[in-house]
Amino acid sequence: MKNVSSNGYRLVASRDALAQAAEELGRARRIAVDLEADSMFHFQEKVCLLQMASPRATYVVDPLQLNDLTPLKPLMDDAKICKVFHGADYDIRSLYRDFGIRIQNLFDTELASRFLGIRESGLEAVLKSRFDIRLDKKYQRKDWSRRPLPTEMMDYAAGDVAHLLPLAREIQQELKAKRRLGWVHEECAILSGVRPPEDNAAPLYLSFKGAGRLKPRQLAVLEAVLQLRRRLARERDRPLFKVFSNKSMLALAMAQPTTLKQIEQTQSLSKRQVGMHGPALIKAVGKAVALPANNLPVYPRKRAPRLPGGVPERVTALKAWRDRKAVELDLDPGLLLNKTLIQAIAVSKPQRRKDLAAIADIRQWRCQAFGPELLSLMKTLR
Repeated sequence: MKNVSSNGYRLVASRDALAQAAEELGRARRIAVDLEADSMFHFQEKVCLLQMASPRATYVVDPLQLNDLTPLKPLMDDAKICKVFHGADYDIRSLYRDFGIRIQNLFDTELASRFLGIRESGLEAVLKSRFDIRLDKKYQRKDWSRRPLPTEMMDYAAGDVAHLLPLAREIQQELKAKRRLGWVHEECAILSGVRPPEDNAAPLYLSFKGAGRLKPRQLAVLEAVLQLRRRLARERDRPLFKVFSNKSMLALAMAQPTTLKQIEQTQSLSKRQVGMHGPALIKAVGKAVALPANNLPVYPRKRAPRLPGGVPERVTALKAWRDRKAVELDLDPGLLLNKTLIQAIAVSKPQRRKDLAAIADIRQWRCQAFGPELLSLMKTLR
């Protein structure tokens, strides 16, 4: 790779170049960060490109050639340098999963936009609204693991961080004027601690949408075909949905087919899929169908706790307060108080500031900005 592209960003594909980029970026007060991954094309997704920009320079790092991004760890962990992301959750998890990189002093412009009452908070919509900049998203779903990457894809990737720093400055000024900058800083500090889910031996159906509606035998079949899909995806290095769709998995679980003809009758798979994987599916489904009744899985269901007297009335009052306040502040009601928090406040019925602060996930900014109103409301209710 060249050291500097025709569009002015620097391509980083060696350890020495990475160390130099980290040193230069480390002199900035804030840097913009974005990444591209290959989850649409491989079983085990990975970071394929990392873009970083300071006010002086933009770098496009190729992790597939480097394999080791250790020189970036001190930079990303430096609390004196603000890291600006847009929609940081996925990126933070991915950088930690692949390289053990932790982010300190995060500012997420997508999250911050929502605290300004912006409903369309995607980068494309925000840049168009604020700067009349139109992003070309045609490369968003391309295979970023390809090598060499076409120049136009590199240009696209570098462009994603080009506007984040001015965007962050403008948003921070508006948040400060509305006295909400501290709210976002607290949320960003919590967001920076998200981590990828750990692999465990839990049944796959527990994270499958619609599994809770199935009967035990159907649930056993679902688990069997989900396990088969994962094995095939791993062997072929393809994402799960490119082996069998979730819709197909659910249809097979409900029909429990044990012959090729029965699989075809579900109309859930293509002829090619039936031809390639029909025998393996029949075998998997057959084992599940043959399980003794006492070995069938049961979907775990949480019983709603029995609520003390007065809680429904307090929930109603809190929702009414929340909705009025959301209109007043031009904020999404769920951002102000979500359903879980409303119920937690209604159940605990806090009478003092410390009672409110003790509620899980309440956040300091809510206590400071709305604590007196919430406590006053609770005191008026039985």
